Amino acid sequence: MRTKSLLTTALVAATLALSATAQAATWTIDQAHSSVGFTIRHLFSKVPGSFDKFSGTIEYDPANPTAASVKVEIDPTSINTKVQQRDEHLRSDDFFDVAKFPAMSFQSTKVTKGEGNALSVEGNLTMHGVTKPATLAVTFLGAGPAMGGQRAGFEATTKIDRKEFGIVWNKTFDNGAVLGDDVGISIDIEAYIPGEKK
Repeated sequence: MRTKSLLTTALVAATLALSATAQAATWTIDQAHSSVGFTIRHLFSKVPGSFDKFSGTIEYDPANPTAASVKVEIDPTSINTKVQQRDEHLRSDDFFDVAKFPAMSFQSTKVTKGEGNALSVEGNLTMHGVTKPATLAVTFLGAGPAMGGQRAGFEATTKIDRKEFGIVWNKTFDNGAVLGDDVGISIDIEAYIPGEKK
């Protein structure tokens, strides 16, 4: 009888502990441990790049992932392809026109649960002054205590057509266009709960 009572107590304690860690929380993106990258076809290969300045928050409850929401802002002036002349061209009005459009953003509108830790996050992407729907394929990598606080990890990918956002610059040679229209986006996020040690 005592063994049964101890087992029941242990199960209740475990359930309470799980409930405590599974509660919804607002996670702030840690830029120092995250990245926002992209690739685009250049002639016969793909050229990578990234945005070095971004911020955002993620509302996430592991017990209720479909209630999640995401808000991210990206500074297009921080574009980095490791070639200064090319980066300056990308900041010009041929591409991002950062003087006129100094911010990019993504705001989620719907989250759908997939298999395992997979999520489909639909939302509105604003870039170059144009807002279009975009869907991120997201994987929740886990969450737990680390670095003196709580940490969570996510990774996401999507693909967009740059011409839909009014970024249409290109050149054509005998072998075809210099740039492709499709841009692959890859995002790796580590986030923390504000107020705890980072």
